[in-house]
Amino acid sequence: MNQKPTVGRRRRRKSDKPNPIDVHVGSRVRLRRTLLGMSQEKLGEAIGLTFQQVQKYERGANRIGASRLYDLSRVLDVPVSFFFDDINPEVVAAAVDPGEAAAQRYEPDPMMRRETLELVRAYYRIPDAQLRRRLFDLTKAIANACVSNN
Repeated sequence: MNQKPTVGRRRRRKSDKPNPIDVHVGSRVRLRRTLLGMSQEKLGEAIGLTFQQVQKYERGANRIGASRLYDLSRVLDVPVSFFFDDINPEVVAAAVDPGEAAAQRYEPDPMMRRETLELVRAYYRIPDAQLRRRLFDLTKAIANACVSNN
């Protein structure tokens, strides 16, 4: 039996974590889609994918190819560079050094979480500026109380 030596890049096993750059790009897709108020289903229809595939892209579970990234930039009305904007140096380090130490240092940006985006959108839908400010002050007070109790 003649086995070929493995040459080239290492393939990711199912149990491996997604590449942090793929996670960042996916989170930028989710950010823009959410800010536009677009569902995963609508985005998928616009680029010829299922919503499940869009989910995988947004989680970084599947890598987005160049042509698909271009399609996404057109549909989401942003330049391709948008998907790489604000990339954290720790994300790059974790992608370059796929070792356990780098992976443990990497924490996804909480500002890119769906919960955060929905909270901000809901906040700005409150028409009364004074009420919005009171909610802001209340939220800060609760957060400060939680920090001081820990």
